[in-house]
Amino acid sequence: MMNKKFQEADDKLKAQILDQIPAPVMAVNKELIVIYMNEAGKKLIKRSAEDIIGIACKDIICTDQCGTDDCAMLKAMKSGKTYASRTEATLGGQTIPLEFSAVPLVDDSGEIIGGLEFVLDITERVLYENRLKEQNHTIREMSTPTIKLWEGVMVLPVVGVVDSMRAQHMMESMLTKIAETYAKVIILDIHGVAAVDTAVANHLIKITKATKLMGCDCILSGISPAVAQTIIQLGIDMEAINTRATLSDALTEAFLMLNLEVNKKKQ
Repeated sequence: MMNKKFQEADDKLKAQILDQIPAPVMAVNKELIVIYMNEAGKKLIKRSAEDIIGIACKDIICTDQCGTDDCAMLKAMKSGKTYASRTEATLGGQTIPLEFSAVPLVDDSGEIIGGLEFVLDITERVLYENRLKEQNHTIREMSTPTIKLWEGVMVLPVVGVVDSMRAQHMMESMLTKIAETYAKVIILDIHGVAAVDTAVANHLIKITKATKLMGCDCILSGISPAVAQTIIQLGIDMEAINTRATLSDALTEAFLMLNLEVNKKKQ
């Protein structure tokens, strides 16, 4: 009798502990029928225990993985391992981003009898991540402004460090502007780039080749003495690239390529 009372008290204590956890916790049997939901879970789905226990979990928290081989709970029960992922669930007519972990539920003998899932509502985190992405996009746009200098002539002034991600954005920005403006010459001015390495030089070569495929000639200007020495020391072949010392020289070259001539106005 004492053992039974102790077991009942122990089960009650475990349930109280789970109810204190601020994140939703749900347990299901091997048929994916809900056998337990803590208080945080009830608040998330806005349903009482009577409306939850005995119901299929896919009818409570519906995701794209429900009813498929990607169901984390099924994977956990089949493999005996923990599975964690992100998804979106439809709750009360709303789509909510969730982060969850599914673990196998075992009895005293070690046999898997179901699964246990821990769920986190990451709506605020996703909103924050999206804001960061928008800010990063804005910063990239500001750091790579493609400017129209003349009809058919564009310039992209580059300042600071050029890494793989920025080089990719530079290429996308230039190609987009070429398509929008039908530019025939684009000047890539790297006067503000203090140093280059093999990766940066290769990115610049790729950019010039990509613009050529768009029917636009690329002129590389603003190569400093230090950058020029580095390129030579690295043994990078730049012969295929049209280079000029200054932006002014590059603009003059662009006018010649377009058969344009600028005359001073007579006083």
